Amino acid sequence: MIRFGPSGNSDSFYEQGYKSSVDMPEWLANMGLSAYEYQCSRGVNISESTARKLGENAWAKDIFLSVHAPYYINMASEEKEKREKSIGYVLDTLMAAKWMGAKRVVIHTGSVGKGNRDRAFKTAVSTLLETIRQADAMGYGDITLCPEVLGKMNQLGSLEEILEMCKLDERLIPTIDFGHLHARGLGALNSIDDFEKVIITIENAIGYDRLKNLHCHFSRVEFTAGGEKKHWRIFDDQYGPEFEYLAEVLIKKAMEPVIICESRNYMAEDALELKNIYENALTGVKKNGKESIGHKRA
Repeated sequence: MIRFGPSGNSDSFYEQGYKSSVDMPEWLANMGLSAYEYQCSRGVNISESTARKLGENAWAKDIFLSVHAPYYINMASEEKEKREKSIGYVLDTLMAAKWMGAKRVVIHTGSVGKGNRDRAFKTAVSTLLETIRQADAMGYGDITLCPEVLGKMNQLGSLEEILEMCKLDERLIPTIDFGHLHARGLGALNSIDDFEKVIITIENAIGYDRLKNLHCHFSRVEFTAGGEKKHWRIFDDQYGPEFEYLAEVLIKKAMEPVIICESRNYMAEDALELKNIYENALTGVKKNGKESIGHKRA
């Protein structure tokens, strides 16, 4: 089943009088959403009791949980101390995910900095492998790490780099942020064919099983020559990309991803809009008597 949900909490959640993320699962379920990405982007500050309560509420409302690790992780740093701290940040996030029963942890792999990109990539690969080793030793091996495609040119996180990292361990699933891909390509996703090429590239790299259950981020993104500048709402159609194109490809390939919306301040509302767009596309396919081509649903 395909799932839609927000990255963090919309402004409206707090405007309605809610104060704690433990109330998000019921709030989202009442909206018709089924996923939630808890944000540890500025640090892992959630207590064990709060995390466990959030997890219990998510399980009761059938909300798929993921956690976003801190933004300041840099697995490619030339400084050993910073790499070791980055591993620690991931492990801390995995601990919080374990408490709440979250299935996935989204991670940034870092930046190239002033050094050589190839050397930075090799350093990040080595650090990621050590992270996986330590995570397994601590009992976190059942939580999926999801390296994210990043939006700025100087970040280590092109589609190709992330897919190469995911080849290191079959448990890794990429976080494909289509807004970041669009920005990184300076407006690269403009048609169904553009999205389909991305999906085929992923399938060729890591196989259909992981493709089918992809972790995705989606929002409209403003960009400059350096890549991503700012996330916008789905209704800000002066910016791309268009979710309708991706929805067609998801249906065609019989995929069942988790799609997390990162629209600025309105992520839950826009996640619902993405769900509506997908369901309208699916209804159109059924009405026209078309079948998904490629892989059939199990």
